[in-house]
Amino acid sequence: MRIGIGIGEISGNPATIDDLVAQAQAAERDGFASGWFANIFGIDAILACALCGRETKTIELGTAVTPTYPRHPTAMAQQALSANAACKGRFSLGIGLSHQLVIEGMLGMSFAKPFSHMREYMAVLGPLLRDGKVDFTGKEFRVQATLAVTGATPPPILIAALAPKMLALAGTEADGTITWMTGPKTLREHTAPSINEAAAKAGRPKPRVVAGLPIAVTDDVAAAREVAGRAFQVYGFLPSYRAMLDREGAEGPADVAIVGDESAVGEQIQRLAEAGATDFMAAIFPVGKDAAASIARTRRLLVDVLKRG
Repeated sequence: MRIGIGIGEISGNPATIDDLVAQAQAAERDGFASGWFANIFGIDAILACALCGRETKTIELGTAVTPTYPRHPTAMAQQALSANAACKGRFSLGIGLSHQLVIEGMLGMSFAKPFSHMREYMAVLGPLLRDGKVDFTGKEFRVQATLAVTGATPPPILIAALAPKMLALAGTEADGTITWMTGPKTLREHTAPSINEAAAKAGRPKPRVVAGLPIAVTDDVAAAREVAGRAFQVYGFLPSYRAMLDREGAEGPADVAIVGDESAVGEQIQRLAEAGATDFMAAIFPVGKDAAASIARTRRLLVDVLKRG
């Protein structure tokens, strides 16, 4: 299993462009396979990948994830191809629906048919990335367009898929999925089997399953879960993540956070691999009064796991 790391805000401190570049360079030096950028209400994640790609040489850089609704698929394709050119082929495009709260409540757009939206979105995005052209007529999108980004190759597409239909779409039309707040039981019994079956039926290669979870190496497990419960509580109320927590039998995000001492955390990471994850996206959070020391301890454990292979 490949191990990647989240890049961005640390300990509640907003990250500047220079901070992101420094984090990406540090992740590359430490041997992480990938660095992942969230796209919420700050710096654009695709742009961040492109900028960091110019300042790194080997690490994969990806979005986890860029929402589809605010970007027409032709704009998304143009951005993604440009970013992959900047990264010299090391960019991965993670896309997702976001949430009704954001799409309808903040942006004033309809979230009535999310699966239909993503299916049509992929019918436009996929051909544009692969072939540089598309001719598609659907209910939401009617697109005849071409793209030619010099120096670009098609980046992998990873769909943030949680529900069965979305996982089937990811297996059939994309290169994999990125999950969040999805524990090992759910990965083993639901996520991996669903997407792998869909890919096999479509005659596609085995897809990537990038599993993202909060992680902290600490001797005070109770304190870590309390911190995780506060820091990530919003995800326990968003319907898509709530469904995954319910499948896991988890009361909230604190219950799926990877916490414990070095031995315990190492075992929990191994369980993700055994559950079918091809990649782990580590979202480090601090525990205790010394945030920097806490983050450093977790990072040391991850680097040690990388060295052990």
